[in-house]
Amino acid sequence: MRYNDKELQALSRQPAEMAAELGMRGPKKGSVVKRRLVKLVVNFLFYFRTDEAEPIGALLLEHCRVIHEEPNSFSISFLEDPERKYHFECCSEEQCQQWMAALRQASYEFMRRSLIFYRNEIQKMTGKDPLEQYGISEEARFQLSGLKA
Repeated sequence: MRYNDKELQALSRQPAEMAAELGMRGPKKGSVVKRRLVKLVVNFLFYFRTDEAEPIGALLLEHCRVIHEEPNSFSISFLEDPERKYHFECCSEEQCQQWMAALRQASYEFMRRSLIFYRNEIQKMTGKDPLEQYGISEEARFQLSGLKA
C-alpha cells in the first residue's frame, strides 16, 4: 500500500493513544534491539529515533497479529508475511500488556466489529437502528453478514 509522506508525517504529530520509549528490533536478520520512541496514532504505529521529531517508519496495524513473546516483550507480524516480525521490549509486564491490548484494538476491522456489535445491542434495547439517523444503516460495511468469523 502506498502513502503520502507528508500526510503520514502530519498524522505522526497528532495526539497519540499511547507513546513510550521501547526497545525495538526490526524483521531483518541480525537486527539488534534499539531504543525507539513508539507512538500509536489511530491504526498506525510510528517509530522514531529518540532524538528526532520525524518518524523513521510506520506500521499500518491491519491484518496483523500481536503476540506475547518473552516476559516484557511482544511482536507484531502481518498475515501476508508471518515470518516478518517486529519485536518490542517493554519496561514491565504491565506495560507490555497495555501495549498489546491497545494494538489489538487499533485496527479498522476491530472498530468495525465493535460498531456492529454495539449497533445490534442498541437495536435490541430500543428497537431502533442507531445508524438510521445518519443515513448509513444500509451500507454493506455496517452489516453483520460482512463479518468473517
